[in-house]
Amino acid sequence: MNRKARSFGIGAVLLLALAAAWIHMTDKNYVYKAIAYNFADIDDNAIFEQRTVDSPAIPQPWPLAAKYNTTLLPAELEQLHQDLESIAFLVVKDDSILYEQYWDGYSDESLSNSFSMAKSIVSMLIGVAIKEGKIESVDQPVGDFLPRFRKGNKAKIRIKHLLWMSSGLNWDESYSNPFSMTTEAYYGTDLKKVINRLDAEDEPGQQWSYKSGDTQVLGFVLEAATGKSLSEYAEEKLWKPLGAAHDAEWSVDNPSGIEKAYCCFFSNARDFARLGKLYLHNGIWNGDTIVPPAYVTASLMPNNLVSATTGEKVDFYGYQWWLIPKYKGQDIFYARGILGQYIIVIPEENIIIVRLGKERGERINNHPSEVMAMIDAVNKMVN
Repeated sequence: MNRKARSFGIGAVLLLALAAAWIHMTDKNYVYKAIAYNFADIDDNAIFEQRTVDSPAIPQPWPLAAKYNTTLLPAELEQLHQDLESIAFLVVKDDSILYEQYWDGYSDESLSNSFSMAKSIVSMLIGVAIKEGKIESVDQPVGDFLPRFRKGNKAKIRIKHLLWMSSGLNWDESYSNPFSMTTEAYYGTDLKKVINRLDAEDEPGQQWSYKSGDTQVLGFVLEAATGKSLSEYAEEKLWKPLGAAHDAEWSVDNPSGIEKAYCCFFSNARDFARLGKLYLHNGIWNGDTIVPPAYVTASLMPNNLVSATTGEKVDFYGYQWWLIPKYKGQDIFYARGILGQYIIVIPEENIIIVRLGKERGERINNHPSEVMAMIDAVNKMVN
């Protein structure tokens, strides 16, 4: 090896050593895991600590429609599934499964990551806690539950502001930066430390700015209000009452820690569809009120704030649910995850669509293009 090459090698080693020392000194060891796995995956329950959400001893099976799986998918939808690497596609019509298909070895029992669909689950649990009197209302200050939100501008933040993604907190919603708060929350082992670093940089309730940290704060609120982990509360108030067929899992930051409230609820298409059915029926399940209907209605109302990034009026987001008002005459709402995980509800047609997969398409006017494509195709299938 010549002198120049040897010097370069020594320099590279020293640079790596300095980087490693900095990572250790700044307590950012999660970066190694982020680099090793590169990007979030639908099977990340294999690399994280998980907390089980038990299904009931006797599940409630989905009825099958008279025309179950007899209708062919439109060719354009079949191609879309191939292009975006779908692993599950399910259509429920009139509370019966009309169509389902699975790919790549996945089935109706396979668990895969919800990603940000978990935000809608957290919103549901806020409604349940209000019904039980654990939370007074969405106007209750967050500081009533979390001491670090009792001083300064953070004392102005109310639960509604978090539900609307309008907290004004300085959360860094970056997926490509290995040092961002989002990356640390996903790959790190101490969510409380991440949340405790947040400051209020803007007035709450004024601007919509999508921040996973807002949902994570809601997770801490629920834990404080109920005295239970998110998994325990979801199991008791949602998963068992809805008759889920299979246990679910929720990623936690460490074995004795807290759930990643903003993401990482693992289940299958059929059981995810139960969540859509619950909101399709205004929070009522087989005659029992699970989530107050008034809360469901409020959840699906546009917040009408101003987007912090575009300045447009926000008619596409409610309480952690995405909204498509007046799409070809239909008011549609849906939960969504970063890799194209969707629970789409079309109330006018009594339809629930669940799509799980590995990729998503380009956005059109705040919504992924495949969402509208699936809505159009399913409307064609049933009409």
